[in-house]
Amino acid sequence: MAILFRFFESAPAAVRFGTFSTRFGWVIVGETDAGVCAVALAGRKQDAQHTLADIYPETLPVRQDETPAARQVAAYLAGERRSFDLAVDMAATPFQQMVWQELCKIPFGETTTYSALAQRLGKPRAVRAVARACATNPIALIVPCHRVVRADGNLAGYRWDISRKAQLLNLERGD
Repeated sequence: MAILFRFFESAPAAVRFGTFSTRFGWVIVGETDAGVCAVALAGRKQDAQHTLADIYPETLPVRQDETPAARQVAAYLAGERRSFDLAVDMAATPFQQMVWQELCKIPFGETTTYSALAQRLGKPRAVRAVARACATNPIALIVPCHRVVRADGNLAGYRWDISRKAQLLNLERGD
């Protein structure tokens, strides 16, 4: 998997976006010239578009037809792709950067716990901060926060709906 991170400090002036329907609901993929800046999942098309507006309220959204990033996301959700070869362009604190980069190291079909992730970051007491960083991840699937579970193995919250988290993990396990 080749994810190239670029972190910015202020929101981009414009975000190109496309939406499409999948068995997981509606998906919106937002991109800047530097890379993917948002992937959101929602039950309705309008909700997906509102999510982009929530993430980048001061940014001009520009409709765009299918892009390589959208094709990769669609192929992943169809069970035809296991990794992404994309650049991502996202705003993040230094701690979020560490967490999100570490999330991309979790192999397809595997999970880890919030506490194990905190340990790997060298911050064993930062379990809640790790969970918060996962909850604020604006790029679903590509930055796979759905692969993080509670210490007891049960699913915990997921920004894009906990039932979708279960479906995504089932997809990756081949269920």
